[in-house]
This record gives sequence, C-alpha cells and structure tokens, in this order.
Amino acid sequence: MSAHIVIAIDGPSASGKSTNAKIIARQLGYSYVDTGAMYRTLAWHCLEHGIDTADEGAISNHCANWNTELACEDCDVRLLVDGYFPKTEIRTAETSTVVSVVAAVPFVRDWMKARQRDCIQFGNLVMEGRDIGSNIFPETPFKFYLDASPEERQSRRDSDGIEENLATRDQRDSTRQAAPLIIPEGAILINNSCETPDQTSTRIISEVDKLRGA
Repeated sequence: MSAHIVIAIDGPSASGKSTNAKIIARQLGYSYVDTGAMYRTLAWHCLEHGIDTADEGAISNHCANWNTELACEDCDVRLLVDGYFPKTEIRTAETSTVVSVVAAVPFVRDWMKARQRDCIQFGNLVMEGRDIGSNIFPETPFKFYLDASPEERQSRRDSDGIEENLATRDQRDSTRQAAPLIIPEGAILINNSCETPDQTSTRIISEVDKLRGA
C-alpha cells in the first residue's frame, strides 16, 4: 500500500458506518468513500437499462461496459456514470431491493475492488463498506467493525426512510461466495447501540491515534 492512510470501517447495514465515517473524514481532513454507494449505483444503472438482476452474466457484462469514472468533490469520493452521480436514485426502495443481489456477483466484486483501491489517488481515506478490511485494503492497520443490536439497526433504517429487510440483507451479505461480510482479522469491534455518532467517532479517532503512535 502507498504511504497514504486508509481507515477501514466495516459492518452490516445501519450499523453507523456512513455517519461515523463522514464525521471521522471531516475531522481528520481525509477523503470519504462510501463503497456501498458504488454498488447501489450499479444496481440502479442495471434497473435503468432493464438488466435482468437474476442473470449474473447480464450483470457482469453491463458492469464491464458502463461508462464510469472516479471523482472527488469536497473530499467525497464518488463513482460517476456518464459524468453523473445518482445521489437520490440509489436510495430508493427499488434499488435497495436488488443491491445485495448485484453486489454478490463475483465479477462485480472484482471490478469494484479495483476501483475502490484506485481511490487512494485522492490521498488519505476513510472507507466504509462490508469488505474493506478483509478484502479491499487488508493491509491497513486501521480496521474497525461496527455493529448494533438488530432492533437499533432496524430503527435507524426506518428513520432514514429506507425500506430494507435487514435480516435478509445480512444473510445475503454474510453467505455470498465473493468477499462475504466478516469481521476482518485485527479489526477493533465497536457496538454502538447506546452511543451517539459523536461518541463512536471519538472512540475510533482515539484508536487511530493510538495505532499511529505505536
């Protein structure tokens, strides 16, 4: 890995990854990468182009040929499609329904891994997802795995207005063949069920400081 720092934040849906990663990136002045948004972008694009999301071959072919580029705006790294970032479209119930299916395709995992590792071009990163510490940047010493109780996670998802069956999503993510959701080796586990985002992000930054000073 380059001299740049990568803080890897993994965990299941609604475990606080995005909220805390954004806070940490802002406080440290690092670039923020939401890898889940990249998979959602592909899922949305497949739906927009009538791709059969039950057909792994069709998904793989579409992923191999869509027109994308990485861009960093205000320290937020995004995957653009034809120069456009579908910020609202990727958060719809329709996209949420198929994203875990699209993300389980082995070709898609490999394609995304290459793009996500390319994000290092933007400098120090706070990258969140489901396989960052285990698959994308396994060499980074800054690994964290966030979790919360099922009830708390579902409450968070409902509050965000996102319709998603978390139990189904968890099962798909943890049992997929390619880069399943696991606790990365060496990761610091944080259950934030009873914490505010500021409390959790403060804990993570403190651990990062300890690791950097070790």
